[in-house]
Amino acid sequence: MSFNLSFYKGKKVLITGHTGFKGTWMSVMLVNAGAEVIGYSSCSKEGTRFFDFCRVMEQIIHIKGDVRDLNHLLEVFKTYQPEIVIHMAAQPIVRDSYRDPVNTYHTNVMGTVNICEAVRQTASVKSFLNVTTDKVYENKEWEWGYRENEPLDGYDPYSNSKSCSELITHSYRRSFFSGCHVAISTARAGNVIGGGDFANDRIIPDCVRAAIKKEEIVVRNPFSIRPYQHVLEPIYAYLMIAAEQYKNPKYSSCYNIGPDNEDCLQTGALVDLFVKYWGDDLKWISQYDSGPHEANFLKLDCAKLKATFDWKPHWNLEIAIEKVIEWSKSWIKGEDVRLVMDKQINEFLAM
Repeated sequence: MSFNLSFYKGKKVLITGHTGFKGTWMSVMLVNAGAEVIGYSSCSKEGTRFFDFCRVMEQIIHIKGDVRDLNHLLEVFKTYQPEIVIHMAAQPIVRDSYRDPVNTYHTNVMGTVNICEAVRQTASVKSFLNVTTDKVYENKEWEWGYRENEPLDGYDPYSNSKSCSELITHSYRRSFFSGCHVAISTARAGNVIGGGDFANDRIIPDCVRAAIKKEEIVVRNPFSIRPYQHVLEPIYAYLMIAAEQYKNPKYSSCYNIGPDNEDCLQTGALVDLFVKYWGDDLKWISQYDSGPHEANFLKLDCAKLKATFDWKPHWNLEIAIEKVIEWSKSWIKGEDVRLVMDKQINEFLAM
């Protein structure tokens, strides 16, 4: 199956969480494809840092709103009549979910209920994709990848709230959308890296911050294994799923999105790659900080996505790290990072 982003030219696409890390990359990719983007986000000051750099606000319909506010969501859906809805708004940090579990559940669970309800009440919507995480699975620390039919039972409040978000979406699909006009899927992506991620408690932003300060990189869990991939990998896959189910509802389902096995690395090995490509004699140290529980081993089986859409990853992890460093060094120099993003998107699509 051949998928081309030209499908989105002229389409009305509503994205929740469009000012976040993934949301910003998706907004730029859709704008470049000629889509009419309606962005809905709480717009926290720190969360919009990357979004602001990319000068995409003037190219989209930018709405400040909270997914916990159903009435406002319904008003936005009624006003703009989106054809495709991609739900990415969330409290996404595991450690923050331990510090504030109530807000995490409120945002990630009731936010999903509200989005599903807005979709249910809006006849213009033909395709809805709920973006969750690889952490939705009951993690038994297996050395093989989890498949879409494995039990959902995330351990920590963030992961568990995303498991709930999956179940809510499945329930709405069975209860309200069977044989209806809306095609609905969920997408579970592995750990993403890319230029513009300024989040706390994520390894690549920690590496960049240490490199800028010329300090040693502190790695909390160097032996934990994660399915690392460049952010453009899941963004492209999300858009592919949403488009293909728009064209044919038979593709409504749940999908894993992750790298090939050779790019499921220990965190220490990922940092080794960062140090190699950054230069400047960077070094890292292992320093466990007695933080809350996080999984040691997590990998996805992406055979379903590959078989259904003839999909495969575009970039391996070494290329992904090179792209992160290209963006980061451009940003440090005060250059136009939007031009770097456009260049990287074009390179990615040309693969």
